[in-house]
Amino acid sequence: MDPKSQKVKLNDGHFIPVLGFGTYAPPEAAKREALEITKFAIEVGFRHIDCAHVYQNEEQVGQAIRSKIADGTVKREDIFYTSKLWLTSLRPELVQPALEKSLKTLQLDYVDLYIIHIPVALKPGEELFPKDENGKLIFDSVDLCLTWEALEKCKDAGLAKSIGVSNFNHKQLEKILNKPGLKYKPVCNQVECHPYLNQSKLLDFCKSHDIVLVAFGALGSQRVKEWVNLNHPVLLEDPVLSAIAQKHKQTPALVALRYQIQRGVVVLTKSFNKKRVKENMQPCVYSWWFSPPDVTTGELAWLERLMAGQKTEILTPGHPSAPALSSLLIH
Repeated sequence: MDPKSQKVKLNDGHFIPVLGFGTYAPPEAAKREALEITKFAIEVGFRHIDCAHVYQNEEQVGQAIRSKIADGTVKREDIFYTSKLWLTSLRPELVQPALEKSLKTLQLDYVDLYIIHIPVALKPGEELFPKDENGKLIFDSVDLCLTWEALEKCKDAGLAKSIGVSNFNHKQLEKILNKPGLKYKPVCNQVECHPYLNQSKLLDFCKSHDIVLVAFGALGSQRVKEWVNLNHPVLLEDPVLSAIAQKHKQTPALVALRYQIQRGVVVLTKSFNKKRVKENMQPCVYSWWFSPPDVTTGELAWLERLMAGQKTEILTPGHPSAPALSSLLIH
């Protein structure tokens, strides 16, 4: 089975590859690494590349994409590229300039998907995380419905083929869906999602509105002390997950990814380790994801019960959009 052929249809008629390659790296990682690992990911078969302005490596990721187009590995239409609108550009008049800035950095004519990164506005400006003299984030007041209208204009202008959201809860999604004069529904909602944070209610809501759930952190929350309680269990060391993996002669990581795909969730994987990147696209591994023997219904039920409440919080509660702050990550 060809991994590149596995796609999910979006509500606007475009198709998103079911497995994506996430390009976020911690600040200490050299930007050069983003160039090399993205090129490698494309070489081994990834066609869905997920990035964002806030990652500060779109120049290198764009260079990687263009280099693989130039050497004949792929055509532009083979690549599904996602970028994200950062919190300091949620005012409607700033949306298209922000996308145009990303496109200029990438040296691409369009993105396949442009999404609101987090439904929380910060003070506009060059600083990614503007803070006051006390070190607290400076929030902005923005009507996200107006932000969404600006994204719709980006789609109409051909700068983004599809538009969506990230880290939205169902109430915030409803606000967009119920907006008078809505032209395009969000095609996706990208959220942290794994067996310890399975997002089952949100997934059901999204499915009921033909919105694809895209999972980041599919192998568990990042073990960063500022973001997550390091005393929480490690997903890939979970005995239930390990037992299922052993039964199917797979790794716990692949079972965790299969868990999402079997639920109809698009999955982002992230690694700067070439061996792991390649393993995720091995034809034999990929065919296990999409053909018998499936992870059984009983095994899925086991995974559903692995609810340890492990999630990530990086922004200050008390903001008007605080309900969204339960699963935020610079992912």
